[in-house]
Amino acid sequence: MRIVRKIAATAVATVLAGAVGGGVAQASPTAGAAGGTAPSACRPANHIAKIKAAPASSGHRHYRVTLTAARGYDACELAGSPTQVRFYHHGSPSRVTAGQYGAQHKAVKFGPGHPVHFDIQVPNRGGGASADEARFTLRAPGGVIPGESTANGSLRVDDGTVIGPVQAGA
Repeated sequence: MRIVRKIAATAVATVLAGAVGGGVAQASPTAGAAGGTAPSACRPANHIAKIKAAPASSGHRHYRVTLTAARGYDACELAGSPTQVRFYHHGSPSRVTAGQYGAQHKAVKFGPGHPVHFDIQVPNRGGGASADEARFTLRAPGGVIPGESTANGSLRVDDGTVIGPVQAGA
């Protein structure tokens, strides 16, 4: 009876440890894409995103969102425009929703030493809503990356705002 209890206790501990460890390892569909064992840079907790004003174009304001990852994370691939983009001002959500533009299938390498960026394009109507944060879901070539990334920086958004695809470089 004692041996059976020890075996059962060991089996339960093994299953629980596997479930906890497995959840971390499977958090991103691109984890380990570069063959390493470090956490994926694509996971929201493993990168930083900042919003800065970019040069305007005819009829539009532009903002560049740059994502960087610190050393110690595995490189991964991103593709297309982020989805489920929401804007906030001092923690309050904006009513503005964002669409997408541009090629949505080109894969881009992201990780330490390989920053990426995407464009927020806003119609220049003179109005709009102030925002200081954008929350979004990144996409990999095979689907969305679980979790929500956050970018901080001052911007104005309005109806008709669209998000461009992720591109290489800062």
